[in-house]
Amino acid sequence: MKMKKKLNLGLLLLAFISFSAINLNAQSEKQKDLIDDATASKAAFIEEEPELAALFEKAAGYVIFPNVGEGAYILGGAAGNGVLFEDGQVAGFSELRQVDIGLQIGGQAYRQAILFQTEAELDEFKEGNYKLSGKASAVIVEEGKAKSVNFKKGRAIVTMPKAGAMVDISVGGQKFEYRDWSE
Repeated sequence: MKMKKKLNLGLLLLAFISFSAINLNAQSEKQKDLIDDATASKAAFIEEEPELAALFEKAAGYVIFPNVGEGAYILGGAAGNGVLFEDGQVAGFSELRQVDIGLQIGGQAYRQAILFQTEAELDEFKEGNYKLSGKASAVIVEEGKAKSVNFKKGRAIVTMPKAGAMVDISVGGQKFEYRDWSE
């Protein structure tokens, strides 16, 4: 009887370890895919707007959200996951959430990058609960419609449409949560 209990306990322990390893690998795969998407998005931004290469180099850090989904019918929202880079290396992960209200209808997908000019602005982002008001201006990067991108108030914000159509005259803002790579 004791042998059967030990065997069952051993099998239970083995199953727990196996499921834990599968969960860790799945999370790592999700993170790897997000990092790959963010890296590809950076390349797409630079391909469409070559002057961004210099801004990425000058920035104290930057966060890239490769897939932001937005939808609205009067009340709207957007969400996406991103990767924060410092010195060209992954430093952590972020979640973007947006709620707005106004004359708006439709849905769209886009990429977004926020480049931080100073360590102080980057540190503020990393503290968590970073917010951009509806007055924060983003440069929209579209083929053949390049605009000059510069730092304003310690950051530069760029977006690139991916798909969809949306009519939007609204007021709102974005909120970001952040967690270090090591967490």
